[in-house]
Amino acid sequence: MHRLLRGELFMLGGFVVAAAVTIVLVMPPSIDPTAAQSTDTSSGPVTAADRDLLVKVRQAGLWEMPAGDYARTRAESQRVKEVGRLIMEDHKKLDALTVQAAKKLGVALPDEPNPDQQRWMAQLAAESGPAFDKDFANLLRAAHGKVFTVVAAVRAGTRNSDIRKFAQEGINFVMRHMTLLESTGLVDHNELPEPPTPAPAPPVAMAVDNRRHA
Repeated sequence: MHRLLRGELFMLGGFVVAAAVTIVLVMPPSIDPTAAQSTDTSSGPVTAADRDLLVKVRQAGLWEMPAGDYARTRAESQRVKEVGRLIMEDHKKLDALTVQAAKKLGVALPDEPNPDQQRWMAQLAAESGPAFDKDFANLLRAAHGKVFTVVAAVRAGTRNSDIRKFAQEGINFVMRHMTLLESTGLVDHNELPEPPTPAPAPPVAMAVDNRRHA
């Protein structure tokens, strides 16, 4: 009797463990509810994507302004010096717009670049001459390409009129900077990320020649 009872308890324990494992495997990981939370403002809801845009543009300026200043003393090419100056001045204007929008919409902004950007700054700060010119053009061009996709996506879908206006300004700045960097003749386009593969086009229905059935 006792052995039978122990066997039943053992089997029951096995079922409990199996059920627990199944729950862990099937149930999705817990998601922070604040990640997708939106905040209502007079200009419309501010979503996580809207906040992320302001943060990323702020961080872009925090490393590109010093990088532009480095070009003044470290670049050999006069064109790189000029492009660095223009990008630095533009980012001062864009940073002011970012801070203004963030304050109005209640979005907290970082005070330092992200770790990748800090590494790029350190790399440029240690270089001079042709090596600086090449890395300056390519690091900044690649970074602008990444932030451009973020700005464009938010501009296309935001429900907030202030963010829409800000994103439009951001697109104009980023497009200008990509063009300026490419004007140095140093950007290696083969090293840039390829555009995403488009989704397969839906099949086209064959047209019916009604004349055959007339």
